[in-house]
Amino acid sequence: MTDDQVAAAGTVRTRRTLLAGAGAAGAAVVLSACGGGDDNGAAPTSPGPQVTNTGDAGGGDRQGSQSLARTTDIPLGGGAILAAQGIVITQPSAGEFRGFDPKCPHQGCNVSTIEGGTINCVCHQSRFSIEDGSVQSGPSPAPLAPKNVKVEGDQISLA
Repeated sequence: MTDDQVAAAGTVRTRRTLLAGAGAAGAAVVLSACGGGDDNGAAPTSPGPQVTNTGDAGGGDRQGSQSLARTTDIPLGGGAILAAQGIVITQPSAGEFRGFDPKCPHQGCNVSTIEGGTINCVCHQSRFSIEDGSVQSGPSPAPLAPKNVKVEGDQISLA
């Protein structure tokens, strides 16, 4: 159809007219989303990602909600990051369990892996000893904060 035929018909729009209309509609949607309400200008919040590493590898209740993990959940020479409970538990030698805060002192990232005898923060590559939380490498100015844990039978809990 030619432009003359379009003008005569009055029903077909040019691409420019269609895009201009779509742009105006999009602007109206954006502006209405910014409009008033009772939120006092507060930004919307998000619940964040779901944590799936709960430390309850065996499932079920472990003598109430006090238990963090079973001794068999924590590998010898390694450990487990229990994100939901806010703790890292390590087993540097057989039957010896240590607890640490998972927050890296460098810039507050949570540690994310345990391997090769270190607890690792991948944000800036700080590495901490599984034995005492001391800085092994990286920019962290301080060790991981200790958390006291106790073992009763095969259950590990906060002391």
